[in-house]
Amino acid sequence: MRLLDNLEIEDLDADQRELAECIGIEAYKKLVKNYAGSFIYVCKPDTITSNLRNEEIRRKFNGYNYSELAREYNLAEVSIRRIVSPVIAEVKSAPLPGQISFFDEDIKI
Repeated sequence: MRLLDNLEIEDLDADQRELAECIGIEAYKKLVKNYAGSFIYVCKPDTITSNLRNEEIRRKFNGYNYSELAREYNLAEVSIRRIVSPVIAEVKSAPLPGQISFFDEDIKI
């Protein structure tokens, strides 16, 4: 691997040079050492960030804003319903802001 240690970006062909310029020559060398000869799949940004997006959607969900969230995130309303399904009962059963419960003991009427 001594030759690989001396490798410079200028020594690479156009495709490999583009990759090395994108990630840096040291990261490129590490990639070659670990994955040489194999195929590597790089996910699209939407795939990598979908869990973060779904958590954000669940936080913004108020129990009724399916179509608003669908427009904001460019998703179908059925996708929003699937994403919020784990929290729908909790959100819909939560009291509205300022709403008093019969079970609140510290509230004087």
